[in-house]
Amino acid sequence: MISTPDFVPRLVTDRLVLRGFTEADLDAYAAMQADPAVTRHLGTGPAAGRPRTRAETWTGMAVLMGQWALKGYGVFAVEERATGRFLGRAGILHLAGWPEPELAYALVRAAWGRGFATEACRAALAWAWTRLPAERIVSFIQPGNIASERVAARLGAVREGPGVLLGVPCDVWVHQRLPSGLA
Repeated sequence: MISTPDFVPRLVTDRLVLRGFTEADLDAYAAMQADPAVTRHLGTGPAAGRPRTRAETWTGMAVLMGQWALKGYGVFAVEERATGRFLGRAGILHLAGWPEPELAYALVRAAWGRGFATEACRAALAWAWTRLPAERIVSFIQPGNIASERVAARLGAVREGPGVLLGVPCDVWVHQRLPSGLA
């Protein structure tokens, strides 16, 4: 198996491992990205809300890994610690044109409703606060994505109001850095 690049940290929670993507993730990630239920609330521009092809998924993985190399932070592949099964992605997305860093995630449908998104995002956010100088990290959540609103709220984010991200309407949820000593 190809190892995770050294420039992506490995985070371990009670049930999850967050790590860099490898080529071995392509089949599972492509299956996730091809699921219309998963992609319904994902994406911007012409790709918004539609399933991705295998080629688009490959390019997307390369972009996620490239962000790590360019910015020193990014989106992790998420796997179940007990089984090593690929569950999705979670981390800080900050692509060209993004107004500020975003806590973003997507999981395979079989992982929904089990608290994995909150657990993965909590670990990624805690790590990000130790590395990013930003005072806030946002989640751009498309209207009607109640599950993501619940995850954001469980993480302590507050809905700031409506917004638009690269042409796609969204609600902006703000994760605020806690003052030192309150974390």
